[in-house]
Amino acid sequence: MKKLTTIAKTSAKTAAATALLSLLPFSNAMAADFNLRFAHFWPASSGVHAGFEAWGKSLETASDGRIKVEFYPSQTLAKAPQSYDAVKNRIADITATVQGYSANRFPLTQVVELPGLAKTATQGSCVIQSLYDEGLISSEYDDTHVLFLFTHGPGDIHSREKAIKTPEDLAGLKIRRPTTVVADMLEGLGAQPVGMPAPETYPSLQRGVIDGVAMPWEAMTSFRLNEQAKYHTELGLYTLSFVVTMNKGVYDGMPADLQQIVDQHSGKEWAQKQAVKFDELDAKGRAEAVAEGHEIITLEGGTENAAWKPVLDKATEGYLADLEGRGLAARDVFARAKELSLSCDN
Repeated sequence: MKKLTTIAKTSAKTAAATALLSLLPFSNAMAADFNLRFAHFWPASSGVHAGFEAWGKSLETASDGRIKVEFYPSQTLAKAPQSYDAVKNRIADITATVQGYSANRFPLTQVVELPGLAKTATQGSCVIQSLYDEGLISSEYDDTHVLFLFTHGPGDIHSREKAIKTPEDLAGLKIRRPTTVVADMLEGLGAQPVGMPAPETYPSLQRGVIDGVAMPWEAMTSFRLNEQAKYHTELGLYTLSFVVTMNKGVYDGMPADLQQIVDQHSGKEWAQKQAVKFDELDAKGRAEAVAEGHEIITLEGGTENAAWKPVLDKATEGYLADLEGRGLAARDVFARAKELSLSCDN
């Protein structure tokens, strides 16, 4: 009888252990072959982050779980200006970042920031991804493995305490600029450009460190800036470009079948998916401002407005001339970007 009781206890322990193992989400045999750390600077609550999550989920599903994507939003793994180098040096495996945060590193890419090239994120993303696919800017990314490129919608001016209707209204105002290209435009318009990554703009506006920001409507909702800026001037001043890119060694270390799946999650299709998300967020950010009763000034003609055009044309010419002086085919890239802008608008 004592022997039977011992056998019963042993069986019960075995059954309990088996049951416990069955509750674990994956056994070691089911673990991902590649755990990819994806770092970016948008808040986890933002629609932009949700777009990246959709990309990661699709990659995991297509690879039958052999690829797992772990997200590090809000600069938790790398600060925005260091994100590209973080991928190059494998502090992160993937990032989504602004090329212009690294001054002079992607000069031909930043041609897309010049005024008048894009009216929407879908149009701008079509332009920049096409420039990359055609080899006109691809050499700027030789140290990482590019997945896709995209842009946000038109960048406008949003201010705290003063409506901006003419260039003269900008005189002396401290306006956050995303890149040096945009800084030159703002400086020409009489503003004092202040460089800072997007996540730092809310407290800077709140404390009065800056008077306004040059940003798209998407950022006004993603970073809650409508809480601080009550005046909005729509002119399509610039279009900011982004890259989603991967550590070369990680990609090269994948077997061919997984590389193919990553390739299927790259290029124009995913550039457009992220762009659609940005256009939706632009609409949301503007609707928030309307609902709050903010003052929105829409400049007739946008960047072609007679009061603004001379300064913006001068900034464009200055940028292209500077790049040409450095031996870069800036005018060729700009001419092609303008052609693509027309075809991508259809």
